[in-house]
Amino acid sequence: MTHGTSHEKSKDEKARGVSRRARALVAVGVGAGVFIPSLAAATPAIAATTPTVSCTSAKAGLADKLKKDITAALANRKGTIAVGLYDRSTNTTCTLRPSTAYDSASVVKVTVLATLLWDAKKTNRYLTDREVSLAKAMITKSDNDATSKLWKQLGLTKIKGFLAAAGMTQTKPGANGYWGLTQITVTDEQKLLKLITAKNAVLSDNSRAYILKLMGQVVSSQRWGTPYGVPSGVSVAVKNGWLQRSTNGWRVHSIGAFKGGGHDYMVTVLTHGNSTMNYGITTIQGVAKVIHRGLAAS
Repeated sequence: MTHGTSHEKSKDEKARGVSRRARALVAVGVGAGVFIPSLAAATPAIAATTPTVSCTSAKAGLADKLKKDITAALANRKGTIAVGLYDRSTNTTCTLRPSTAYDSASVVKVTVLATLLWDAKKTNRYLTDREVSLAKAMITKSDNDATSKLWKQLGLTKIKGFLAAAGMTQTKPGANGYWGLTQITVTDEQKLLKLITAKNAVLSDNSRAYILKLMGQVVSSQRWGTPYGVPSGVSVAVKNGWLQRSTNGWRVHSIGAFKGGGHDYMVTVLTHGNSTMNYGITTIQGVAKVIHRGLAAS
């Protein structure tokens, strides 16, 4: 898998103006979304106090343990990190920076697939062979071309329609076809994972099963992140995203749904300000490890 690198802009390029530069899309490796060095990233307002991990649980002692362990896992990590955990079995929730916005990179591909299925359900139609092929490439290999085709086919009206139906009010689709610059939050990604993993009026049971099946077939080289340290016998559905831009370094994200061992839970970790892609992966996996361990022991 190849990854793109940042490039220096010449003086004449800098002088051309944002609107023209914004049209020049530089592809980064498969799954990375889009790389537009000249546009400023969305920078959330800096709070007066450093946010802390917040946990609640119906299981005695579990919230305190998870809060302590997640906080310790992040103690020496650089970057801006947001975390979401929800376990149906113990009614456990943990959050850190739940409403901080991040460039989605390829994590948005799950939303694209959910929109496609939601829209098809409205007219009671099956996906076409073309759509099935594009959906599989988009999720299992994080294929960018497949994503761009589906994004264009759906259009912003349908994508916004799904977001409204899903209650994902904090998600802002990327403009001008730049799906990798969709603004996402932990709160909304957790809402999406909840929809995918339990019966609801937005996605049919078949649609949910299809999304989970593809997220369970992600190629081995892209199964890092939230599945790290998952106990044996627990099913894994994952989608990751990674994207480098000139501001805030690498965005590295991972969302995952896990079931088994008496638990039914979903985890979202969003990060930016990473010096390298691997640095972000290590941060996410440090969080995932203590979450899996904590739930397994409860």
